[in-house]
Amino acid sequence: MNWTQLLSGRRLGMEDYQEHGRKHERTDFQRDYDRLIFSSPFRRLQNKTQVFPLPGNIFVHNRLTHSLEVSSVGRSLGNNVAKVLAAKYSSSGSPNFPEVGAIVSAACLAHDMGNPPFGHSGERAIQAYFSEGNGLKLESQVRKEGGRWEDFLHFEGNANTMRLLTHQFSGRRKGGFALTYCTLASIVKYPYPSSLSPKGKFGFFQTEESTYRQIAAELGIHEHNGRYHRYPLVYLVEAADDICYQIMDIEDAHKLRILSSEETIELLLGFFDGTRLQHVKEVMNMVGDTNEKIAYLRSGIVGSLVGECSRVFLDNEENILAGSFDGPLIEQICEPLKRAYYRCSEVAHKRIYCAKEVVDIELAGYHIFSRLIDKLTEAVTNPEHSYSRLLLQRIPEQYDTGAVTTYGKLQCVLDYISGMTDIYALDLYRKITGLSLS
Repeated sequence: MNWTQLLSGRRLGMEDYQEHGRKHERTDFQRDYDRLIFSSPFRRLQNKTQVFPLPGNIFVHNRLTHSLEVSSVGRSLGNNVAKVLAAKYSSSGSPNFPEVGAIVSAACLAHDMGNPPFGHSGERAIQAYFSEGNGLKLESQVRKEGGRWEDFLHFEGNANTMRLLTHQFSGRRKGGFALTYCTLASIVKYPYPSSLSPKGKFGFFQTEESTYRQIAAELGIHEHNGRYHRYPLVYLVEAADDICYQIMDIEDAHKLRILSSEETIELLLGFFDGTRLQHVKEVMNMVGDTNEKIAYLRSGIVGSLVGECSRVFLDNEENILAGSFDGPLIEQICEPLKRAYYRCSEVAHKRIYCAKEVVDIELAGYHIFSRLIDKLTEAVTNPEHSYSRLLLQRIPEQYDTGAVTTYGKLQCVLDYISGMTDIYALDLYRKITGLSLS
């Protein structure tokens, strides 16, 4: 792969479109960011769970605040890398190197837009419905019609983001959001279909496979045995997400008193050593408020991790372009950062992700999703039934309730459900089960 082709400014669905007489002060990549941040799916992230239940009087991260922070970190990573690459390829590189920060920032902004409500438990609830629940009975019909059953069995928010941004839903122009090829490629962490997924992770549904192939051809992304090499900037988007969720989950757990102040500060101090550690402790002693101490530690840690992930990317640029680099950037950062990062990960899995507040969300998500998918699938499958006609009136026109295949009908249902906020999903569940009339 080469940077000149990788940083193409063309837009999906607008390849033949010419903007006569129009001049934009913003670059194409900056316009991607603006299209995303002003979109309805992005705004709905404010009412989607990240890890913890949406706050009452204690504010923790939701999908919106998480995405904004990841976007900020991604911009820093992109700018760090772009500065070095532009100097390295000053005579032969892409003229779009200065835009790498904008590309990564836009992709980070969008990376969770396809995730269903109730956090990652929403993904697991959908997967469970098709692997253990009533959805199992639909497998033979989907396969008989040529549909890829694994798309439902391993339902993946990353693949759903690709669909949301590129699919031509009713009333939307060809190419979905008409984003640049670069931004779209930067979102696809797992560039292969569900049928080739070793661990249930994949990058695009059957319906978007041809779209990804088009993106790959435009950008010169190589394929091997049906699996594509990762687009290089994916590593920076992934690193921004890894940095943010790990550190912010620790901070949120402290606010919710799942972790004590002493435990939290000890975990975060582990990212520093030597003279830097001494300096950090001296500054902390001048701060009275515990939350501010933790915020100070967090800011220093994020800065260190951004610098290290940038270094790892640049040190491995040749392998990344060759498609031979393996694993996320965060796995190759230096000590003590790596040791401290995985200590936080260990604590998160033992203390945070199994906390009562988190488990309660998962339990609710399983029940709500199971009932919603049941009722909506029945409605799109039997539209002539009187109850179905009523329920179908709740589904916006943009969703293809008249899909011919079973695969298409299920995808319509999941398009609708995954676009819901936590509150909307709960409200619809209450209404169709008769628990609420208002």
